[in-house]
Amino acid sequence: MTDEPLEVVDSSGLTDANWADINRLKRTYNEGGQAVLSKAMAELGEDPIRYMAVIGAFFPDMVREAIKDSMAESGLTEEDIREMVRKLKSPARDQ
Repeated sequence: MTDEPLEVVDSSGLTDANWADINRLKRTYNEGGQAVLSKAMAELGEDPIRYMAVIGAFFPDMVREAIKDSMAESGLTEEDIREMVRKLKSPARDQ
């Protein structure tokens, strides 16, 4: 039905559930086109974590840029996030 295939670009970190969502979206797109795909993506968007994992598989650069832009709007930098992760991993936190 469509000329543009919906293809996974970055499969790193995907779970079996993510792959099930990806395959459902690809099937939906191939059978119904963009309008039906948009509806299916909106439904997936009800679970933001799954949505970001799946959309990130199709459009990793776009998702990374959107996250960076959102962080910048909030005044966060990549170094701020790295510092938070270091603190979370710190053994002193467990005492």
